[in-house]
Amino acid sequence: MMTDPISDFITRIRNSCMALKPHCESPHSRIREKIAIILKEGGYISDYEVISNGAKKTLRLHLKNTGKRQAIRGLRRVSRPGRRIYVPAKSIPRVLGGLGTAVLSTPRGVITGVEAKKQNVGGEVLCYIW
Repeated sequence: MMTDPISDFITRIRNSCMALKPHCESPHSRIREKIAIILKEGGYISDYEVISNGAKKTLRLHLKNTGKRQAIRGLRRVSRPGRRIYVPAKSIPRVLGGLGTAVLSTPRGVITGVEAKKQNVGGEVLCYIW
């Protein structure tokens, strides 16, 4: 049993990036797929796919890299099971002065910090990507 599946997902991506792997695999869940969509829209990964193996599904991310540099420089889990971090719409954090992306879980779904500011909605800060 896993206590924090989002943290496991982020760690798998971070480890694959540091090892310069072409792709990263993780068990599938809807929230992981939403984070993968945000990573693709932000240009951090080239693509993702859901692989079905009978009853189990796997999420495969195709990482972007150019030589010895990955598109993902860093990932950090912010809110965790022991300490949840919630922010109102007016105080959504900026990552690296706007160069990174904050991922939030809001009542309107998992969205980026920029979209949450546009929609004037707050929520739980899941992670930072830069």
